[in-house]
Amino acid sequence: MRSQRIAALCAAAIAAATWPMHAAPQTPAAAARIKIDLDRTIGTVDPLVFGNFAEHLGRMIYGGLYDERSPLSDANGYRKDVMDAVRDLGVSILRWPGGNFASGYHWMDGIGPKDQRPVRAELAWNDLEPNRFGTDEFLRYCELMKIEPYVTVNLGLGTVDEARYWVEYTNEKRHTYWADQRRKNGHDAPYTVKYWALGNEIDGPWQLGHKSADEYAKAALETAKAMRLVDPSIKLVASGSSNYGANADWIGWNRTVLQTLRNTIDYIALHTYVGNRENDLERFLGVSQQNVERYIGVTSSLIREVQAGPNPRPIYIAYDEWNVWYRARNAEHLEEIYNFEDALAMGMFFNAFFRHADVVRMANLAQMVNVIAPIMTNEKGLFLQTIYFPIVEYGRQRGNTSLDVWVSSPTYKMENRPQPAPYLDVSSTYDPGTHTVSVNVLNRSKDKDFATEIEVQDATLENSYSTWTLNHPDLKATHTFGDDRKVRPTLGRGALGGSPYVQNTLRYTFPAHSLTILKLGIR
Repeated sequence: MRSQRIAALCAAAIAAATWPMHAAPQTPAAAARIKIDLDRTIGTVDPLVFGNFAEHLGRMIYGGLYDERSPLSDANGYRKDVMDAVRDLGVSILRWPGGNFASGYHWMDGIGPKDQRPVRAELAWNDLEPNRFGTDEFLRYCELMKIEPYVTVNLGLGTVDEARYWVEYTNEKRHTYWADQRRKNGHDAPYTVKYWALGNEIDGPWQLGHKSADEYAKAALETAKAMRLVDPSIKLVASGSSNYGANADWIGWNRTVLQTLRNTIDYIALHTYVGNRENDLERFLGVSQQNVERYIGVTSSLIREVQAGPNPRPIYIAYDEWNVWYRARNAEHLEEIYNFEDALAMGMFFNAFFRHADVVRMANLAQMVNVIAPIMTNEKGLFLQTIYFPIVEYGRQRGNTSLDVWVSSPTYKMENRPQPAPYLDVSSTYDPGTHTVSVNVLNRSKDKDFATEIEVQDATLENSYSTWTLNHPDLKATHTFGDDRKVRPTLGRGALGGSPYVQNTLRYTFPAHSLTILKLGIR
């Protein structure tokens, strides 16, 4: 069903549905080389990397995911058209209720009869919170959508008791006070929420309940202990630093948190937002990639440092907030309108996550609907933003084995950056069930095509291969209501050609400012 809906959504893909055969572009010499060895593996692409985020902010919940008054909603108040778009997006895990919102949110306000729930002043985003969408509404939505729920507890202004009672409400099987409140509210069986975040961005001075690294680590340790006494099976995510300012010590924060919680947590959270304020495509994609790689690389090293002792607990990275966000930072409701170059940035993020599949085991695009989101709604319907389509296509590689790819590519220099960036940003995965290699290539050049030799070592390629390409002549092309078919992927097939002696090699030219995913069959 999902593939049928995607086909219906992607006009460009439909136009290419005849799958025209064409010879791979032949050039005298390749400007770049990619070498793939199926034995050089990094790890499994975790399905949780294709997660999302729903915060009580602007029209994300009310008027987006949930609208009790809309004729487009079901009996529970969930927007049916949004549900279809979310299913096609392939969301695996959904983070809620925030974000900054979480540090002032008291979950008990959001349970019980809706008309009896209090309306609260919401201080993180200067709004009013009616509390008509609370724990039960969120968890029932996840059940309907077959999405893993991921709940962030309040470690800003909240208490240890609030956190442990929340786990009791959602997960307790026995007849305790909070478990019976859940039954009273219409859900007899436990929800069995597995993933819990120990607060959000507590290192940020903008956060309600902002703490030092030592203060946060101590509070998180005691909260984690209480939550696990209620349910020992839960997975816990510590709040890593999200403050990369010149005067902030994000590395020191992460080191302190990891050292204190090394025997307690399962993940540490990283957050990154990127933007093209300089209106320079190559700098935008290059600097963003270098930053993401640095945050992952440094944090991975800190994890290895605290695991040096006996019986280390596995700790992974949850990149549980990431996206392009810069135009609407100060706008009401943060309703960013994405263009074609922002869609290319989706490839940059996923390539980085895939290259670190051994440690990046969760990632949550921020956010899902209306607020810095791939789906935009109004009272009549929705449209899909440009960033929607790469997320869908990369999601088809969940569960694949990430491969350690060797790449030789021309590079370019960026102002105030000591390291040049390769024009071609590459990741690759292998599906042993279908014997298919996926090669994901982002060409960051504004105006250069790159003829590339792709070699799969110690393997014989099937003669034909498939292509998924996202490209557009206008870097600033956007979508809107009734007009969301401009930036769509095109599909095609190609043939290797050549002599029998090069049946493990493909020549392909990657167009300027493009994102390409090649599917190569292995005999």
